[in-house]
Amino acid sequence: MKYKNTLNAKFHSRPNRFIANVWLDGKLETVHVKNTGRCRELLIPNASVVLQRSNNPARKTKYDLISVYKEKTGWVNIDSQAPNRVVKEWLLRQDYTLIRPEYNYGSSRLDFYMERDDEKYLMEVKGCTLEIDGIGYFPDAPTERGVRHLQELARAASQGFRCITAFVIQMEGIHEVRANTATHREFGEALDRARAAGVQIVGMECRVTKDSLEITNEIIL
Repeated sequence: MKYKNTLNAKFHSRPNRFIANVWLDGKLETVHVKNTGRCRELLIPNASVVLQRSNNPARKTKYDLISVYKEKTGWVNIDSQAPNRVVKEWLLRQDYTLIRPEYNYGSSRLDFYMERDDEKYLMEVKGCTLEIDGIGYFPDAPTERGVRHLQELARAASQGFRCITAFVIQMEGIHEVRANTATHREFGEALDRARAAGVQIVGMECRVTKDSLEITNEIIL
């Protein structure tokens, strides 16, 4: 996926999880942050960021903050909508005979339902933007929704579905993703139970630039 209408800016501050203040053309501009996670190690004063201009004139903010440059890591895509978009691109290049986004199962809406031959698949997608000592971690903030999705996948696996949890690594050079139990112990426990129930846990390595994101490889975690 490739972004259009992008601009370079410098991060200034983040008053709340939805907006940030950035320096753009010498002026302080309030922009929308397309990620409600903490991103504390990324959004630091004077960090280089990339904005995408909105084509909606009715919006309060003119721009979305989509990526940030992290020293020793490079560009990190923090658009929380991007993982589903690039996974759909990836799935379309595979040999599935049916791909259906936003599939209702149990009390959850899972990201993808797929079919291949006589097998039925369910996939939930998570974006990984947190890196510590060369390892990716998820989540960077507690996620009860993420725990519920893992529980649903474990139940679906027991009913014959081929179930997958996919962590899209939104930065380069990271080849492992772990549960961030220091932030949300319950998510780590749910991930272990899901794996034991037969849910496949995969990482999606990506090619990342300041204005693009593309899955290049799938790894088993």
